[in-house]
Amino acid sequence: MWSDRAEPADPAAVATVVDLAWAAQPRCGDVVVVAIDGRSGAGKSTLAVAVAAALEAPVAHMDEIFPGWEGLSAAVHLVTEQVLRPIARGEPAAYRVWDWVAGRWGATKELPGSHFLVVEGCGSSVDPAGSYAALRVWVEAPRGVRRRRGLARDGEVFAPHWQRWADQEDALFTADRTQERADLVVTTAR
Repeated sequence: MWSDRAEPADPAAVATVVDLAWAAQPRCGDVVVVAIDGRSGAGKSTLAVAVAAALEAPVAHMDEIFPGWEGLSAAVHLVTEQVLRPIARGEPAAYRVWDWVAGRWGATKELPGSHFLVVEGCGSSVDPAGSYAALRVWVEAPRGVRRRRGLARDGEVFAPHWQRWADQEDALFTADRTQERADLVVTTAR
């Protein structure tokens, strides 16, 4: 699902994130967490997949953790409790995957141990999850581009939820000052 994006990640952006990740000090036990955050359709998943491949790192996708269309802020706490805190304690991490079709929790996804972990998606660098990130990346694109990408990715299923989701993003990112606290801002469209 995340590896077949229509637009490839910018190689320069990938190289910058990878270089910063190698230079970063772990804040989650011995693991360097790279949090790739931003609004829906900005290009987070595309960048994350390329960065994870370059770092040979597993990826935790927030899209799998959101408990439905009203679950943006709840997912921040879920990724913290199920993934980041266990890793910080040196324990294995796994998270429950939200079944968007059935509207309930489905399988559990285990994350293999690694020196790096990429956590990508809306809210991935919002505190308390953000406090575990050694590198916070904010990905941005104009609203029209993001909407086009989101609808191309998720189809018309996303259309009736776009504004409700955007309102949650506004509230969460404003309260957290997420973009201001990013170590790097990547623009994916001009």
